[in-house]
Amino acid sequence: MSHADTPAEPLAREESIARLVDDVDGLVSPPDVCLRLFELIHSPRSGAKEIAEVVAVDPGLTARLLRMANSAFYGFSRKIDTVSRAVTVIGNGELYSLVLSISAVKSFTSIPNDLVSMETFWRHSVYTGLLARALAQRVRVLHPERLFVAGLLHDIGSLVLYHERPDIMRDLLLVADGDEEVLYRAEQEELGFTHATLAGYLMEKWLLPTELQQAVLWHHEPREARTARMEAHLLYVAGLLVNESDQGNFAGSPRADIRVPQEVLEELGVDEDELFFAFEEAAEQFPSTLRALL
Repeated sequence: MSHADTPAEPLAREESIARLVDDVDGLVSPPDVCLRLFELIHSPRSGAKEIAEVVAVDPGLTARLLRMANSAFYGFSRKIDTVSRAVTVIGNGELYSLVLSISAVKSFTSIPNDLVSMETFWRHSVYTGLLARALAQRVRVLHPERLFVAGLLHDIGSLVLYHERPDIMRDLLLVADGDEEVLYRAEQEELGFTHATLAGYLMEKWLLPTELQQAVLWHHEPREARTARMEAHLLYVAGLLVNESDQGNFAGSPRADIRVPQEVLEELGVDEDELFFAFEEAAEQFPSTLRALL
C-alpha cells in the first residue's frame, strides 16, 4: 500500500478532491428545485405557498417529502396531506436540508458500483442519522434534526470513491474486513484524504450549514473538530452503535466488539442507559423513515 506523499499524490489534496467531485458532478449535483428552494427560504418575501409550489414541480420529491412528514420521524398527530402544510410544520430551515437529503439519496443511488450493496449502505446511513438525532435530543443540542441529515449523508464520499477509484477501494475494503475505522485509516494512508473529507466538501458545495459540514468531516475523529465538536461526537457515537445492529450495520453483518470510549461519553454527558434508550427510539423510527426515503 503506497503512502499518500509518495508518487500516488500527483496533485494537492484539495485538487484531487475537487477533481473526483467534478467527475461525478452531473450525478451528485443538487437538482434545480433545491437551488430555487434555497433562494426562496432565504428571501424575506417568500412564504410557505411559494416554497410549496417549487417543491410540487417534482412529483417524486413531493411524494417522498409527504411520506417523511407522515412517518414516525416527526410523529405529528394529524396527517400531513399537502406540501404547504409540510412546509409549515417542518420549518423553512430544516426543509432545505431535508429536501436536499431526499434528492441526494435519489442522485447517489444512481451511481453505478459493484463494490457494496446500496440497500446496506442506505440502511446504515438512515439508521445513523436517526440515532444521531435521538442522541442530540438527549444532550439538548439546538435543532437536533440537523443530525439526521448529517447521519444520512456522512458516508456519501464513499460512493464517490467506489465509483471513481473502484480498484483501490476494493483492496481497502478487503483490508478493512468490515471495520469502518480501519477503512478510514487505510483511505488516509493510500489516498491522502478520506470519504469523510469528500463528504464534507460536497456538503459545503451544497450550501449546507457549517455545523453539518464539520460534523461529517470529523465523524471518525471528533476530538479534532474545531467547530461543531458536539455534533461530531454525536455522529461518531451513532456510527459506532449502529454497526452493532442487525438492520443498520456498515458491512452487512453486525459487529459485537464495539465499545464507546468513556471519554466520549463524558464529552457528551450521557451514560450507557441513555445510549440504550436513544437506540430504541431510532429502531422504532427506522422502518417508516427508510420507506419514506427509498
